Amino acid sequence: MTDTQLVITRRSLLTGLASAGGVLLTGCAPNDPPTYGNLLRMGDNFTYRAQRLLLPAHSLAREYTRADISSIQAIGTTNPSDPDQTGDKEASALYDQLRHGEFKDWRLRVEGSVARPGTFSLADLKRLPSRTQITKHTCEEGWSAIAEWTGVPLHRVLSACGTLPSARYVNFFTFDDQCDSIDMFDALHPQTLLAYGLNGRTLPVAHGAPLRLRVEKQLGQKMWKYLYRIVVTDHFFDPGKQGLIGIGWSWYYGI
Repeated sequence: MTDTQLVITRRSLLTGLASAGGVLLTGCAPNDPPTYGNLLRMGDNFTYRAQRLLLPAHSLAREYTRADISSIQAIGTTNPSDPDQTGDKEASALYDQLRHGEFKDWRLRVEGSVARPGTFSLADLKRLPSRTQITKHTCEEGWSAIAEWTGVPLHRVLSACGTLPSARYVNFFTFDDQCDSIDMFDALHPQTLLAYGLNGRTLPVAHGAPLRLRVEKQLGQKMWKYLYRIVVTDHFFDPGKQGLIGIGWSWYYGI
C-alpha cells in the first residue's frame, strides 16, 4: 500500500466514524431503530454503524466440531401452550393444538415487501437447501454453549418470496407474543438460519419448536423461538409492547 493510499484509507475511516459519531449525538438516523432518548441506546446505534462500516462483509462466526458440543440451556419461555407464560390464551391454545399434531398443520407466513407472499409448512422448509452448523450460543446473561443447528438459511426463504429492492428489515413474530427484527444485512448472512433441528434431532419445544431464528453474528437474545410469521418492511417497525426496545433493551447485539 502506498503512502497516498494509506492516507486515503485513514481519511475514509475517520470520516465514517465521524458520521457514526453524529448518529450517536443526534439519536439515530432516519429509518434506524429508535433510542427513546436513552444515551446508552444511542451508543448501541454507534456500535451498529461502526461494525457495519469496519468489519468484513458477511464474515463467518466460528464453527466447531461435534466433539465441542456442550449442554445448552433453554431459558425464557419453555412452553407457549401455557397462557400464564404467554399472556395470550388464544395463541397458547393454537400452539398447544399444533404441538399435539406434531406441527403438521403449522405454517410460517411470509409477507410484506416481497413479490410473492405465502406460507411454508415444515415439509416445505425442509425441501429447501438446508445448512447445518455447530456454533456458540453466547447469552447476554453471561453463559454460552456450543450446539449443532440445522435449518434453512433465511436468505433462501426470502429469495423464494422475492424480496423487493426497497426492503431493509425482517420482522419476526412468535407464539409467545414477541416481535423483533434484524436488518437485511444479517438476514442475508449465510449463517442466519430458520432452525428446525438441534444436535441431530427435531428441535424440542424448550428450544423453540417448530422453528427458531439463529443469527450467529449476534447475542442469544436475538435467537427468537416459536416463529409463525415473518414480515419484511422498508422501514423500521416498532413493535410496542411486543418488543424490548421500548423498555430500554438494545436492538442490536452484534458480536
